[in-house]
Amino acid sequence: MSSNQSFKNQHEEAYVSLMRGLKELDLQVPCVPCELVLIGDHAFPLAMNSRGQVLMAASMYGSGRIVVLGHEGYLTVFPALVGNAVTWLRGDGFDNLSVWVHRNVSAVADSLQKSSFQPKVVGAFTDNLTGGVYVTDAYSVGSNPTELVAFLKAGGGVLIAGQAWHWAATHPKENTLHQFDGNKVSGVAGIYFTERYGEVENLPVYPEIPSSWMSLATGKDFKDDLEFLLQGVSEFNLPPDCVFSEVLVHGPQAFPIGTTEDGRAFLAGAYYGRGRVIVVTHEGCLIVENMAPFWRNAIRWLDEGRRGVVGVMVDSALKVLSESGLKCEQTNFRKDLSVFVCKAYITEHLEEIQNFVAEGGGLLIGGHAWWWACTHAGQNPLTEFSGNKILNQMGLSLLTATISTGTYKALVPSCPIKDTYNFRHLLHRFAAHVFKGEELSKHEEGCLKKLGSDCDAYLHTKAHGCFYYTQVLAALTDMLKRSDLAQVSDSCPAMTPKDHLLLSVESPVFEFCLNPEALLPYLIKEKPLMPDVYNHRLKIDVNTADGEELISTGLYLSPGMSTYMIMPAETVNKDWKIQIGCQTDDLHDKDELKRPPRVHEQFAVTSDMMHVSNLWGGLIYLVAPPNTQVKGLEIIVQKAVTAPYYKSGVTTAAQWSLLRTAPSPWAELEFENIVLTIPSDAVRDLEYPEEVATLWDEIMRAIADLAAKPHKFPRKERFVTDVQISVGKWTLHQVTITNKQSKKAVVIDQSIPNECNIRMKEPKKLKKIPRAERGAGEDMVGWMHAGYPIMAHHASAAEVVGVKKAEQLWGLIRELGHNQQRSCWEFPPHTTECTCNLWSVYVHEEVLGLNRAQAHGDLTLANRKSRVEEYIKGGRKLSDWSVWVALETYLQLQEKFGWDAFKKVFAAYHHMSNFPEDNDSKMNLYAETFSQTVGMNLTGFFKAWGWPIETATERKLSQLPYWNDHPMTQYK
Repeated sequence: MSSNQSFKNQHEEAYVSLMRGLKELDLQVPCVPCELVLIGDHAFPLAMNSRGQVLMAASMYGSGRIVVLGHEGYLTVFPALVGNAVTWLRGDGFDNLSVWVHRNVSAVADSLQKSSFQPKVVGAFTDNLTGGVYVTDAYSVGSNPTELVAFLKAGGGVLIAGQAWHWAATHPKENTLHQFDGNKVSGVAGIYFTERYGEVENLPVYPEIPSSWMSLATGKDFKDDLEFLLQGVSEFNLPPDCVFSEVLVHGPQAFPIGTTEDGRAFLAGAYYGRGRVIVVTHEGCLIVENMAPFWRNAIRWLDEGRRGVVGVMVDSALKVLSESGLKCEQTNFRKDLSVFVCKAYITEHLEEIQNFVAEGGGLLIGGHAWWWACTHAGQNPLTEFSGNKILNQMGLSLLTATISTGTYKALVPSCPIKDTYNFRHLLHRFAAHVFKGEELSKHEEGCLKKLGSDCDAYLHTKAHGCFYYTQVLAALTDMLKRSDLAQVSDSCPAMTPKDHLLLSVESPVFEFCLNPEALLPYLIKEKPLMPDVYNHRLKIDVNTADGEELISTGLYLSPGMSTYMIMPAETVNKDWKIQIGCQTDDLHDKDELKRPPRVHEQFAVTSDMMHVSNLWGGLIYLVAPPNTQVKGLEIIVQKAVTAPYYKSGVTTAAQWSLLRTAPSPWAELEFENIVLTIPSDAVRDLEYPEEVATLWDEIMRAIADLAAKPHKFPRKERFVTDVQISVGKWTLHQVTITNKQSKKAVVIDQSIPNECNIRMKEPKKLKKIPRAERGAGEDMVGWMHAGYPIMAHHASAAEVVGVKKAEQLWGLIRELGHNQQRSCWEFPPHTTECTCNLWSVYVHEEVLGLNRAQAHGDLTLANRKSRVEEYIKGGRKLSDWSVWVALETYLQLQEKFGWDAFKKVFAAYHHMSNFPEDNDSKMNLYAETFSQTVGMNLTGFFKAWGWPIETATERKLSQLPYWNDHPMTQYK
């Protein structure tokens, strides 16, 4: 059981104890309560009105407990509730019957006289009051509540009652959250008195903790905080060498400070307990001089006038932060600091830092989560990344989504919340739209796609013990039940922002809701396939190289079906994973959806008995970690559906004759160096898969030949079709990513998710290719994209299974070529969509028997000649040297020196290291390498193409004979 789930059960038990014997709470008495706001994992409501306002609540802090009532009058109006509260506050197993009652609420002592407790009226709390329960109103805490907080933390019980609306009216320039006496104690435990009136009514006492979508409403506008923080700040200049994470601002006491034009936050703040926090989503911002005015404001806001010591763990930030005028010193975490400054990657003192803030400290934390996600594949950054372990409870979460550098205007503090993106406010408005039919504004509708993505992310914080989390999850569950959303498909796509949002949350809501079986019929309209195998035993051999590898099982899970898998000891807590579903493209950015945005699930193998499922079903895979060699691993799958699965050298003809009719809608053909994952309909009539295997083995060996690599790939390529693909993923064979934290260069092999691309010198993204430049099989933009796996649309399935000699297969081969590209001989953006086509030309000529003009219409002699002439007329500018124009350069080299020259050049690069990063240097290195490979000085040829050949390169090659009759000599 997770700790959050444990919190939830603990809260339910506490609620039952606190409300025992009560049938109703008639608040229609001469008391006007204030609304309470709850944060963190421990606070939960006891009484909530029909507007979703919390009027009574309880929480835990440290070893102690606290009950908060929204008006001091309730201490006498509800004696039974007070009796239950004192009993619960005493704690389990404690014999101390002392109840210390502040003289301002002495009536409580009178009502407890007949109980077993020993009430005693006191003038104030002092440190000699140990153990038992302390009862007070919210106005008698005093200016220094440290002793009372210590009493609570050590295991004492506190019952505190009052309202803050009157205090706020008489202290208009004071901060209610931090200056109101009651909040100096209750706020530490995540319960705040607010200046807002609570609406009174006769409330029934529910058998479970009350819940309402109405409680999603926003409260404080943080206008005063923003005015203080943004004084003298008109814009934020994010440094060009940093890539920021987005921060999800989800807590009721959290607010954005710096955002992009579309509302994605890179800077945010929050109140937490008696303290405050600010997060910036790249630590590099802490040392930027032009950010100094903001950091001056931020440090003072966090210090709250104490003028204490600012402890800076990021020593490079000392100079800039010292401009705040406060004493800054380089130090690790200490409890005696006023403000602590650290990176989000800190792994020590996490709970102590949370308590430091809760008890009044300030925290400035900088860092991103995208790099952690790249280097911790299969782990949940929202729950396992150390920065989020600190920040989640504070209402802030670092996402793997990234924000580009640039200049962004500062927020306008007085701007109405309805005109900006605010997660909590917009979710409340959307709930009102679904449940009450309220109309959304155009601005709100325009933000729903982002809201869906943010809801998905928020639910993955798995904060089941958090009151706000349970409200969000319950509200989304009810929305899905009411929506009657049609099953989306190619012929029935989701077109509206509302449907987009609901599709985005279906999978996480199903995963995390309390009763997924009851929700399933609302999500899956068609009856899923029933399992046809039980206790199925699999034996696998694994030999992985540098990257993770998917291992096919030949089994499928139907939508909503779950199963148990018995895993061998060698795989438990050894970075193995189980994956359900082959389509891993994320479609959250798409306006039109032909399937839900995310349809696969991964599970880290943490036990020998793994329970796995996926709302959308999918093929079952094992994900083997890098550098793993094992033989004969046995896995038992409790129940599943058989898939048409053919594996070269293993599956016999007799077995295939039965397997090709297996019920799974997805089939796999696994050959020597590639696995094809396609709809089962594409293989139902495939009698002789060995013929397809023979051709694909030839193709893949040819891919390896041109790349100057061994025929046996270290990891088989994978090809998967889908009804819709992302297109936003790009892959190089190897990409060096610099880790800003450790200053080390890390090579990531092949499949690189979008968020990891950003550390490349020039991020690679598929661009819109002009119609005249699209290859065969690319009649639509984004028909395929490279990666692990290569993704394509369903229409390609029949093509790759039915391919024969003398038939075109341009599109898939060019994606395989993309996977062979290496940054050391790539010159982005010029060659991004160019050099991949070398493999298409080579395979079509050497394997499929089609010359280049037959392989692609753009490679006829006439088209090639006209492109060169147009390039020459345009002034031989490198800005025009891309796709087919750039390919012509390489084809001219091939036609003179043959394919062997390319193989030798690629082989030479395999033995090099310390490559330059800029295009000019890389192009000179390529010209030098190719010249030395063929024994001829090619500098004149490359210069004729507009390459920036340096004098030093020409000198290096001056001893070689010149290529004087190259094809470009005809163009003066």
